[in-house]
Amino acid sequence: MTRNAAFDADLAGKPIDLTNCDREPIHIPGSIQPHGCLLACDHAARIVHFRSDNACDMLGLTGDPLDMPLSQVIGGDAAHALLNALAVTGNRPHPSLVFDIEVNGRRLDATIHRYDNRTIIEFEPPSTRLGQVISLSRIVIERLKATQTVEQLVQQTAMLMQAQLGYDRVMVYELGEDGSGKVVSEAKLDHHESFRGQYFPAGDIPRQARALYLRNPIRVIGDAAFTPVPIGGADSNHAPLDLSHAHLRSVSPIHCEYLSNMGVSASMSVSIIIDGALWGMVACHHYAPKVLTMAERAAAEMVGEFLSMHLDALNRRQAREGELTARAALDDLLVNATRSEDAGPALRTRLPQLSRLIPADGAAIWFDGAWSPIGHAPTQDQAAPLLALACGLAEGQVFHTARLSGLLPDAPDLTALAAGVMIVPLSKRPRDFLFYFRKEAVLTLDWAGDPNKTYDTGRFGDRLTPRKSFAIWKETVRDTSHPWTDSDRRFAEALRIAVVEVLLFNNEVLADERSRAAVRQRVLNRELNHRVKNILAVIQSLVSRRPPEGHSIDDYIRTLRGRIRALAHAHDQVIRDEHGGLLGDLLGAELGPYLGEGGTVALDGPAVALDGRAFSVMALIFHEMATNAAKYGALSHPDGTLTVRWQVDDDGRCRIDWTETGLTDLAPPTRTGFGSALVEQSLPFDLGGQSRIEFRPSGVQAEFILPAQFVRRLRPDAAGPGHRPTPEQPRVPGTGLAGRRVLVVEDQTLIAMALEADLQDHGMEIAGRTATVAGALALIDRDLPDLAVLDVNLAGELSMPVAERLHAEGIPFVFATGYGADFARPDLFSAVPVVSKPYRAADVVTKLAEAELRMAAPSA
Repeated sequence: MTRNAAFDADLAGKPIDLTNCDREPIHIPGSIQPHGCLLACDHAARIVHFRSDNACDMLGLTGDPLDMPLSQVIGGDAAHALLNALAVTGNRPHPSLVFDIEVNGRRLDATIHRYDNRTIIEFEPPSTRLGQVISLSRIVIERLKATQTVEQLVQQTAMLMQAQLGYDRVMVYELGEDGSGKVVSEAKLDHHESFRGQYFPAGDIPRQARALYLRNPIRVIGDAAFTPVPIGGADSNHAPLDLSHAHLRSVSPIHCEYLSNMGVSASMSVSIIIDGALWGMVACHHYAPKVLTMAERAAAEMVGEFLSMHLDALNRRQAREGELTARAALDDLLVNATRSEDAGPALRTRLPQLSRLIPADGAAIWFDGAWSPIGHAPTQDQAAPLLALACGLAEGQVFHTARLSGLLPDAPDLTALAAGVMIVPLSKRPRDFLFYFRKEAVLTLDWAGDPNKTYDTGRFGDRLTPRKSFAIWKETVRDTSHPWTDSDRRFAEALRIAVVEVLLFNNEVLADERSRAAVRQRVLNRELNHRVKNILAVIQSLVSRRPPEGHSIDDYIRTLRGRIRALAHAHDQVIRDEHGGLLGDLLGAELGPYLGEGGTVALDGPAVALDGRAFSVMALIFHEMATNAAKYGALSHPDGTLTVRWQVDDDGRCRIDWTETGLTDLAPPTRTGFGSALVEQSLPFDLGGQSRIEFRPSGVQAEFILPAQFVRRLRPDAAGPGHRPTPEQPRVPGTGLAGRRVLVVEDQTLIAMALEADLQDHGMEIAGRTATVAGALALIDRDLPDLAVLDVNLAGELSMPVAERLHAEGIPFVFATGYGADFARPDLFSAVPVVSKPYRAADVVTKLAEAELRMAAPSA
């Protein structure tokens, strides 16, 4: 017989107490419980070598059966039935059951199993209600099968097994990784104290008892005050009889004392075994002697085996669902964080979701030197020692401890708040971390018992009571959190890998983006230079055109101003990149500067909206086409005509035809410039569309095709076909502002001088002109004006302080800006009129009159 570290065979037959119970050889007690008898034979089950002292009485024997053939002791038929049952089990030590066999004229139930080269047979009184027991077991299993969660399963198990077996109390007891246990569900009679939620120290179930629970999943004590029945006999091995798999095995007096101290007279336990490990057990208590029949025991064992399998399945499903949830959260993190230039804000924003991936009382993230806590987590000052610990850990490894005080004994403020911590590194360098915190285990109890209840104690002392065991557990876990499980560690590792992927991806994206940004900046600079030159060329051509015969210089100036304003509006359309707009409006805005008295532009098509991306691309294309038409094409010739028609095909694509006529000798360009390349390449490259341009002697013919995903057909009333914008006609301002003194705040000297002259032409006086905020405030301090015109951007500084001063003084004013009317401004000035650059004097005068009316309205 080999000696096992979990027990000491030399203690067999010697007194057992609290000093040596953890080494008690409980598998070789040398005795059985008295509600049955035992015979043990050689491996072939021919000769009886061991028998319990009560075997002769129970089996109706007239003499000692030792060294007699088994067939003579119990009869040939009974021996034959038992050996057949043994043959079915093969080499498994699990006992086979034989119900209602006849032994020497007596009806008995028997079990037979082979272990340690011996055959052991146990006899008990026969089961009286076998059919009812089997039927009830089927009902219990069906009810357990219907449960969908682990929590529901353990609750139903206690209730159903109490109904099945009739014990006063049934508990489901879960073992933790540290060996301690917790009562996770309970069914009991109303007048008994509840043990639900109570913890017990690991020492309550010694190591050798745990090993035995794995080998033999069921243990029954019919009466805790039983007198053990000795086993006599020996064989050639002279080793004690190993009863690891026997149902009648006697139990430790220490355990019987434990039950007696609680007033429990009978108990039964069924092991819950998952993946070869003891997950826990179903423990049944009865406050009077209670012996289960073999059928009831077999039924309980069957339910226990199903419970183990179903619990394993639910645990796996729950773990899989948890992993899927965690993966979904991590995927969301990956998707959203990779869209952000900075992963830090993305991680901090998702800290609530990340904190739920692993059971914890609090969490925090340390990223780029910033501490972000949530829940039961320390402050940054309290966490300073922990950050120092984290930075000293091995690179790229998840760290966890359930007893932080053992690592940081000089950080009481931190360890009093968090007993356990898991540290997840978020980068390969020890710099960024995610922390999960757990409170001291004692602080997280769900206590359901009566803390004032006392228990009797026996000769082994008061340790063997529920209350004392609980006190021992509390002392054991002082300054300790619940341990981190394998599932916790798997999620943490998955999280670490996911975040590292995000950061690596972001680093690559940022590097690529910097490279692309540099290229884009160069292209934008070229485009800006090209567009500014184009705009200046257009303006030059507009200025250089002679007015028609009979038109006055005032008509010429009015027409020129209208065209320049339309050109500015078209320029505004080019920079729109989010909301898009109507195709007809875009064409009208781009071609507006060239609409004259002759009516040389015709637009025709349905109401079609382009998304922001397509709108921006087509604005560039139309601008180039319009500019070229004005320089060299139909719009540069008095007889030229430009017709733009568009339609939406059945497949949703938008086809735009640009046709210029009226020329006679248009020649194709000898080289392809930036503008021509933009027209031909931007639509296919950016949108996957098509561009075709043909230079005919009579004028340019072009076709543009936009893919369906960028196009949306609108109702006919959204915008009328044939949209033809006309230059805005000047409005005649009233003379009500004559004599008003106006402050002009403008950083462009030529614009300021022109505005001064225009305002004076309308009868107003100039109270002062300045290009800075400080200068404007100084002029206001020296002499309050009646009205003011404020440029928004003054060489890098905003004019809002001037606006606030004017508002405080009750002086009407208007904003003048190149940003347009929708520029960002404080709510205080949301009603202040805005005039867009380039502006006409009439617009400024009209807006000043509007500002004066608005200012006077509250007192009217």
